[in-house]
Order: sequence, then C-alpha cells, then structure tokens
Amino acid sequence: MFRFFSMEPKWRGLLLCAVCLTVALTGCALWFSHATANAASQSSAAANSDGVMILLGLADKAFDDHDLVAPGGSNMYEFYLSVLQLDPNNTVAIERMKQAFEPASRDVEGAASGGDLDEADREIRLLRDYDVNHNSGKNNYKLDLLGSYIDAQRHQLKHKHEVLAPLIQGQQAARNAISN
Repeated sequence: MFRFFSMEPKWRGLLLCAVCLTVALTGCALWFSHATANAASQSSAAANSDGVMILLGLADKAFDDHDLVAPGGSNMYEFYLSVLQLDPNNTVAIERMKQAFEPASRDVEGAASGGDLDEADREIRLLRDYDVNHNSGKNNYKLDLLGSYIDAQRHQLKHKHEVLAPLIQGQQAARNAISN
C-alpha cells in the first residue's frame, strides 16, 4: 500500500485506469456470457415448442387416419411418445393415448390374429411404453392378455411348422429320388 502512494502521480493514475479497465472488461464478459446462455435456452425452448407442435400435428393426423400403432415409424403412439420425450407433462398427448388405448389394443390383436406376430410384438411394445410411463398400471392386464395371445399364436405357428417339416422333407426326398 505504501508503495502505491509513493509512486509518481502519473503512474498511480495509469495503474488505477488499468485496474478499472480490467474490472469493466470482466463485467462485460460475464454479462455477455449470461445473455448468451439466456438466449440459447430461450431458442432451445422455442425449438422444443416448435418440435412439439409439429409432432402433435403429425400425431393428430395419424389419430384421424386411425394409424394408432401401425405403420411403424408413422403412427399416433410413436408421435405422442416423442412429444412426451420433449414435454413429459403434455396433457394432449397423454389424454389422446389414453383414449386410443382400447382401439390400439384391438389393432394389436388383429395383427396377431392375422399372423403378423413380429408386427404385433412391435405394436404391443408401444402400448407398454405408454402404460408403464403414464397409466399407472391400469391396463396392464390387457397388455398381459395380449402378450399371452401373441405367445399362443407364436406357439401355434411353431407347432404347425413342426408338423409340416417332415412332409416337406419327404417331398424333397421323393424329388431327389426321382431325379437320380
């Protein structure tokens, strides 16, 4: 401290100006970083909002077209589940999936009845994703029944293939014997 007062007045003024300039530049840098962070979070929120609006529009169209769980990649449940990733409390998405649960369950059952078991598995996974996260287990018994039905259909198909395999092998052996 004593040295500061013993300096020549011009050096003391220069040192004081340098300290003031350093403090001012540091303050500006802090303000700029804070303003930039706020702008980035606001633009991120706006982008999320735009994304949610786009996904809600796609989901509503899929709902109107009765594309509840199919086709894969372009159905109501996938769109609404994407909305919930961006906005976990989106009441529109939650309510629409709740309304569509029964008809979507019938669609899964139809896919299984039609023999498209891989598609039925994909569709039931969508319903389970919704049910686990937003329905508090209310419809788990329906999903369990659907899962059991799909498993039974798969077992029945396997049995059918096991019965047909010896017949096909016999036909193949007969063709080989004729050609030799």
